[in-house]
Amino acid sequence: MRKSDTDADVPPEGAVVRSATVQSVERAIDLLEAMAEAGGTAGLSHLAATSGLPLPTIHRLVRTLAGRGYVRQESSREYALGPRLVRLGDTAGRLVGVWARPQLASLVDTLGESANLALMEGSQVVYVAQAPGRHSMRMFTEVGRRVSPHCTAVGKALLSRMSPDRVAEILRHTDMVSHTENTITDRAAYERELDRVRAAGFAIDEGEQEIGVRCVAVALDGPLPAAVSISGPTTRMTDALVESAVPQLRAAADALVAELARQDTTAGA
Repeated sequence: MRKSDTDADVPPEGAVVRSATVQSVERAIDLLEAMAEAGGTAGLSHLAATSGLPLPTIHRLVRTLAGRGYVRQESSREYALGPRLVRLGDTAGRLVGVWARPQLASLVDTLGESANLALMEGSQVVYVAQAPGRHSMRMFTEVGRRVSPHCTAVGKALLSRMSPDRVAEILRHTDMVSHTENTITDRAAYERELDRVRAAGFAIDEGEQEIGVRCVAVALDGPLPAAVSISGPTTRMTDALVESAVPQLRAAADALVAELARQDTTAGA
């Protein structure tokens, strides 16, 4: 007797049901994530130590990824994340920006100043969404703009969530270049600043990226390296406004985390 389509999908009683995953794909993703955690560049020995895979397997996988542009081999013979990932990251960032716009618009409605969402990509911060403030004189940050994390509130908020080794690596990449007279360029002073951010739960940019501009930011909880902020002229970004903004930024960050979790659940259903 011919089995129905429904019966064909049901495994025999007592059979071991294996998850519907492809091992080589999982391993390739593990290698990409290991490179990202290492700052974007890693040697085969490091990848072997972190992934537990044998060197011949790693070599085959990275050659395949390199052939598709997802990694590239450096002159040092280490492997780095490739340009194709940037395109994927830009697309993902735009999607996150779409989800964030209602929360950013709500911040503008209540606080009046421009609201932003930024992600950490490698050793830089990239702005993926903005809702412009209500005032005729307001801050405008171009979506897609990349900045150094050490001189921005969003960057400080994100760095405060990272391990000391990762922070040190990012700061080495940026060289802690001075953008204004207020930029913190001393490593010890910056570490004290991050301690203050961790204790307070929010970060402030006191004209460190641009003179006359003040910004306050809160990092999102969870795996996404993102932060939400408001920014405006120093004359309007008073201590009182910052104090009232922090709980609203936290609420917006929590709402974004919940929305992203809902999106993940929907995608995996």
